[in-house]
Amino acid sequence: MSVLVCQRWILARLRNRQLFSLTEINIAIAELLVNLNQRPFKKLPGSRASVFEVIDRPAMKALPPTRYEYAEWVKAKPGVDYHVEVERHYYSVPHALVGQKILVRVTATAIECLFKGRRVAAHVRSYLPQTHHASGAHA
Repeated sequence: MSVLVCQRWILARLRNRQLFSLTEINIAIAELLVNLNQRPFKKLPGSRASVFEVIDRPAMKALPPTRYEYAEWVKAKPGVDYHVEVERHYYSVPHALVGQKILVRVTATAIECLFKGRRVAAHVRSYLPQTHHASGAHA
């Protein structure tokens, strides 16, 4: 549904109403959204709701079992002490990877080290400055 349609059919109808809470605003928008979705098309048969039920709903897939987790990817090269530095923290990798280029996946809770697409080490992320972590799982 286009932004313009929503502006014309929902926001324009609310512009002169006084709403005093987010809940009240959401209820008002939900009522108008139902009306908008049930309105028949002018040049096509059906409505937005009927097209959704026939075309979109059958094509929908279930949500993934786990929530999306934001991650940053960092390129690193393990030093002679077989640790990679991520934000002034040092995480160990297998000693055979010293000097190799690896990818490090950094999330709020974990550090994963990958070499040629395969995970070679995983650590719980630390927020203690300048500490070494060698207790993670290595492949």
